[in-house]
Amino acid sequence: MPTVRELDQVLKPSLPDVFSSVHLTRSPSFWRRALGFLGPGFLISVGYMDPGNWATDLAGGSRYGYTLLFVIMLSNLMAILLQSLALKLGIATERDLAQACRESYSRPTAIALWIFAEVAIAACDLAEVIGSAIALQLLFHIPLVIGVILTGADVLLLLLLQNKGFRYLEALVITLIATIMVLFGVEIVLSHPEWGLIARCLLFPTSTAIVTDPGMLYIAIGILGATVMPHNLYLHSAIVQTRDYPRTPHGKREAIRFANLDSAAALMIALFVNAAILVVAAAVFHRSGHFEIAEIDDAYKLLSPMLGVVGASTLFAVALLASGQNSTITGTLAGQVVMEGFIDIKLKPWLRRLITRTLAIIPTVIITIFYGEQGTGKLIILSQVILSLQLSFAVFPLVAFTSDRRRMGEFVNAKWLKHLSYGVAMLIALLNLWLLIQTFRG
Repeated sequence: MPTVRELDQVLKPSLPDVFSSVHLTRSPSFWRRALGFLGPGFLISVGYMDPGNWATDLAGGSRYGYTLLFVIMLSNLMAILLQSLALKLGIATERDLAQACRESYSRPTAIALWIFAEVAIAACDLAEVIGSAIALQLLFHIPLVIGVILTGADVLLLLLLQNKGFRYLEALVITLIATIMVLFGVEIVLSHPEWGLIARCLLFPTSTAIVTDPGMLYIAIGILGATVMPHNLYLHSAIVQTRDYPRTPHGKREAIRFANLDSAAALMIALFVNAAILVVAAAVFHRSGHFEIAEIDDAYKLLSPMLGVVGASTLFAVALLASGQNSTITGTLAGQVVMEGFIDIKLKPWLRRLITRTLAIIPTVIITIFYGEQGTGKLIILSQVILSLQLSFAVFPLVAFTSDRRRMGEFVNAKWLKHLSYGVAMLIALLNLWLLIQTFRG
């Protein structure tokens, strides 16, 4: 029999300082109740438009025009599916994915999964820290090393906002997402793309070269393989529990429905941002014969001269800064989730966040000092390889838990959903493996 202390540890909710802290209206209006759940999906969506994805989208658009828009659409549908499973696990079981792993696996296995998750979060944070530092350099000519150190200040902002209430944190993230959307909306209008071709490429694979051309296939797999960030699955299963919905079967069913609306809406915005980056690259660079634009600073330098619009490059850099800051905030919050969920660690909130951020900032500063901008570019590539290695360790447990009737009860995955989820998990694993092999082969 478990001791009282063990039972207390097992039953402790995810993120106890904000658990069930967001009050919901009991209004009969469907949309007013739905608005109460607006927020967690947007915190998750920033992982799908972080600076780590920009280079891939820029390369895909500049080299191959609009062709890879279909891959972005397919990736987004896969993301909606897996994030739906994550939020359902959190609401139905009142456990986040890290807690479910700790309860289901042996302690050595849980510790190993925790280490993998921490490494993945730090690797993901690398791309965001570097992206923010590059944006600060482009906008204000701040040296990269100083910019990297300055990105650590958002840890204090996160602590302040979460102490004021989780809604303030969500409001900041939604504001930054809106900023990114508006800025790229302006960029698209300025670039005068081919709207009919964009619609066709989004909805249908318009070229067999996606699978026959090695270069295009490599970029396509880069987009698909890096679709789901491991920390997003842990984080989403935790932050959906911040709502004070009734912990009854009916209350959970309604919560899952509204959380799915929030998640799908936010990920469609992420689809717009990723597609917008590729569309701008295709309309500006590919159309003019600049096929090798893959670096963020190259795109920044060329946008204004090629569009003939003063300030276009500045809009691009501001969107990059907003993207980097958004992603570092959610990555740091995910660090708290995995620490508490996997090993129930007892640390002060500011110290927990400081550790997560330090793991990203220290190697970035060292690489920047010794190798400069070229080194940080390679560091971003390394971070994506690390993410690829870790992803399946989060996806497969998630699918297994949500397909287990003993754990999920009436909320268990239907048979068709179970098969589809395992198929997507296998596809992501195989694509990441292929991408990893190609990366090491050069």
